[in-house]
Amino acid sequence: MGCGGSKAASGGGPVLLSTSSAKSAAKDDNLDFTASMCFLSEVALFKRLPKDQHPLVAAKLTSVAFSAGQEIVVQGDEGHEFFVIKEGEADVIVNKQQVAVLKKGDTFGEVSLLRDEVRTATIIAKEDMVLLKISREKFEALGLRNKLHFAHRKAVGCIGAGHTLKTQPPSPKDEQERTLIAKALRDNTNLQVMLTLDDDHVNQLINVAWKESVPAGKDIIKQDSHHADYFYLVQEGTFDIFVKDEESDSEAKQVGTVTKGGSFGELALLYLVPRAATVTAKTDAVVWVIDRQNFKNILMKVSEERLEEYVKHVNNVDLLAPLLAQEKRALAAAFTEMHYTKGDLILTQGDQGNTFYILYDGEVKVIVDGKEKITLRASLDRHDAQFFGDRALMNEEPRAATIQVSSNNARALVLDRASFDIVLGPLEGLLKRSQEDKDKGGPLHLNQVALTMAANEKSREKILRKDLKKIGLLGCGGFGAVELHEHKKSGESYAMKMLNKGYIVQTKMQESVMNERNILFMTNSPFIIKLYECYNGSQTLYFLMEVALGGELFATYNKKGFHGMEKHCMFYSAGTVCAFEHCHDRHIIYRDLKPENLLINADGQVKLTDMGLAKFVIGKTFTTCGTPDYFAPETIKSSGHTCAVDWWALGVLIYELMAGVTPFGADQPMEIYKKVLKGIDKVKMPVKCQGNVGDIIKALLKTDPADRLPMRPGGVRNLEGHKWFSEFDWQKMKNLEAEPPFKPVVKSKNDIANFTAPAKEDMPKQIEYKKSDVVDPDWDKNFAT
Repeated sequence: MGCGGSKAASGGGPVLLSTSSAKSAAKDDNLDFTASMCFLSEVALFKRLPKDQHPLVAAKLTSVAFSAGQEIVVQGDEGHEFFVIKEGEADVIVNKQQVAVLKKGDTFGEVSLLRDEVRTATIIAKEDMVLLKISREKFEALGLRNKLHFAHRKAVGCIGAGHTLKTQPPSPKDEQERTLIAKALRDNTNLQVMLTLDDDHVNQLINVAWKESVPAGKDIIKQDSHHADYFYLVQEGTFDIFVKDEESDSEAKQVGTVTKGGSFGELALLYLVPRAATVTAKTDAVVWVIDRQNFKNILMKVSEERLEEYVKHVNNVDLLAPLLAQEKRALAAAFTEMHYTKGDLILTQGDQGNTFYILYDGEVKVIVDGKEKITLRASLDRHDAQFFGDRALMNEEPRAATIQVSSNNARALVLDRASFDIVLGPLEGLLKRSQEDKDKGGPLHLNQVALTMAANEKSREKILRKDLKKIGLLGCGGFGAVELHEHKKSGESYAMKMLNKGYIVQTKMQESVMNERNILFMTNSPFIIKLYECYNGSQTLYFLMEVALGGELFATYNKKGFHGMEKHCMFYSAGTVCAFEHCHDRHIIYRDLKPENLLINADGQVKLTDMGLAKFVIGKTFTTCGTPDYFAPETIKSSGHTCAVDWWALGVLIYELMAGVTPFGADQPMEIYKKVLKGIDKVKMPVKCQGNVGDIIKALLKTDPADRLPMRPGGVRNLEGHKWFSEFDWQKMKNLEAEPPFKPVVKSKNDIANFTAPAKEDMPKQIEYKKSDVVDPDWDKNFAT
């Protein structure tokens, strides 16, 4: 690593100095600054600190000595100090098992300079040792926390509609080859995270695989390549795996080898993401290839089978008999699942009705004027679903009866009239249409609905691009930059998000960008960043948006040390709830909640931003996208997801704002997914996530989407009424009258001090856009307002 040492961390996280057992003494007042600086340059935290600040840290490093066998840090304690090993070696012990050895130049505990965090390992000196350390107190006294640039977690997925996935017909396979592929599939533990590898799934995967020969020396996968669509199983030959550190000039290091019966590239089956390593054929080789689309189709077969069951239920509803087969299928796909417990009231006599129910499991009582009239029973085994409330699809006439759950549990499919109208149009019109209309029929494409809603949502006074002037840079993303602009006449300030058209086209994200525009115009909430105008330049697309000069919640929490402060967490979570309620009312699933996507305005109010992965959906959608730390189980399993993924993400957010880390965090995405699928009950909740806040976290992080608190009968009101929010004034929050727990310093409408200049590696790529080279040169013609 250029320092005579290796870059390592203990047990995957920071650890705490056990001051009660440590007998440290200064060994050398004249520290080797060159060595200290070199050590620091290899630490992730300090790579995000300006280089001219490293000498300040090095000057505050003090030398401490430990004897052989002495505990340096203890698993379970809280951390306040960062360490560099100057001399000697130490054992890393996790749950009484040795997992690693730390040597000269290795570091641990950097996150402890930012916040309290439970140590994940005990570290014991193997021999007499000398370490360098700095405490959080000294780190903060230097003012370094405010000078850090915090790297954003990147979202993944959202494959562009123009992305062409090249496939080949399945190759014939003899019995020996089928056996080898089957064993390779079952031996891949990461693959088991994505689907149940029963005989049926294994055979389906074998059936779609094709054979390829790979000559020695060929890179079958290249690190950072966007051509990441395939999973490989090795039949013959050997492959070496290399990884290059993106932030250094060093050569790529070999980190593994795959031989006959092994496999690699499974993450490409979930979503499109640049390859994390280079895989090179060491010898002539033969591989079997499975592509993402075939894999997804296999996963979706379960959902298709469930959809067919829903269609059968719709076919039994007399009122819906005149619908066309394709309309019934579209309607079935729009249903959402609701779970009930004994005593729940599904309908109440006299209430205005707007929702239709199909009871497919459980038992309910039909009560009229306080008297039980009949019991309706349904069973998954007997396929004898019952339905009620169908008249609500036509009008809001009062409910004629009360429906109360009498079994311990019940499950129903639910569809409201607004969703029905969006998918098919008003039912009354469908029942009266002529045969000619039926011949033309078919469900209305949801994109048409979104465009219509976007066009009609609201009108705005026009702001011309020529009347704006640049003030400064607010931040950068993968596609472009965000700048602060001022209107020359009014003096109002705006955020200008600029996307490079060449990069958009190269990554096939044209449809995604147009979708983001439409989604933004569909929203109008004080808890969501507003879009005012869109401009179309020769090389760039421009979003003129509301600016929030208080900065990102992510950076604010890290710089101010707000993690674990319940008042702050409650306020920002409540603002997120208000934003989600607004989106979900418009059938928008957000899909990328994280502190990086929450902004604070000058008044301290929280605002949801970045609709790049949001989607207008009736029913379920199957795209695997978002930020891995926030993935819900159904996202990982590609089983179809609804707005319930947003409520899962809220549970992760609350946990992170309290604990400083996410509940399922790990170094590699697949390790995160394994933890997610094990569930929150397998997570050891830190002290700051226990009590009422822990209860609401667990109520949101339910594995079954229908069991998440806002997805239960009562909806968002369940959250508002939770005991954690018992003293919170929701009405004041919605009226923007609640007192923010933190008000940032914003000196003027042009003050960008709460934003940090992006690191070099975060600067967006600029790719020349040539309209003549694009298959659809008119893809952006409707972008500008």
